[in-house]
Amino acid sequence: MKILFIGDVFAAIGREMIETYLPQLKQQYQIDVVIANVENATHGKGLNKRHYEEFLFQGISLMTMGNHTFAKKELFDYIDEADRLIVPYNQPRALPGMGSREITILGKKIRVTNLLGITFMDGKSQNPFEAIDDVLKEDTSDIHIVDFHAEATSEKIALGYYLDGKVSAVLGTHTHVTTADEKILPQGTAYQSDVGMTGPYESVIGCDKDSIIKRMKTGVMTPFLVAESVGQLRATLLTFNDQNQCIQIERICIDPDHSF
Repeated sequence: MKILFIGDVFAAIGREMIETYLPQLKQQYQIDVVIANVENATHGKGLNKRHYEEFLFQGISLMTMGNHTFAKKELFDYIDEADRLIVPYNQPRALPGMGSREITILGKKIRVTNLLGITFMDGKSQNPFEAIDDVLKEDTSDIHIVDFHAEATSEKIALGYYLDGKVSAVLGTHTHVTTADEKILPQGTAYQSDVGMTGPYESVIGCDKDSIIKRMKTGVMTPFLVAESVGQLRATLLTFNDQNQCIQIERICIDPDHSF
């Protein structure tokens, strides 16, 4: 089985990159399941219902979120019906949504769990190391992929080793910068610190670079503007054998400097 995980989809450019390249990727790599982090899909923050439905139509089986999950208040109106959406499992209990979901594809039970990091984040989430234990107690899936939406690389690496042999893959999101540390850990869990961003290529993690430079240089809190740029697509391809063991993890990069 081959599972494609698409990194943080950012605004219209990110959505256009999926529309353009996902059919080609599915054909070339014979992909069975597509997962995407979509917390920035609508204008750079949050996810509205129209874009959620577009992703379903394009063949994305499960969608994960992150610290901008509820940036679009419209989500409160449709989240109970969004049965392919996964919000952070360790978010404050008062917030709605499912933090771990299981679907069956080609006879395999595939679970995806979304976790938020707590280092350099807003500090309102439950400790992800404690939270994931609750999921593992009830998990009977064949393949279990964790999207760890976190800032600190050290926290991501630590969780990877903590879950080595307990889940199938730990893939980092949130920083929007692809890391080159993809590997299969000693007990068989696939790991990568960050899958990267699917969005504007000439940007500062998706935002207009001039406005961010001004903010960094002067300290003036300029608004975050979505960059107008050609696109990039960042994804990670996981290959599993018949025993549900991940035997390969591969970065996929599409942009003006990495043609497809």
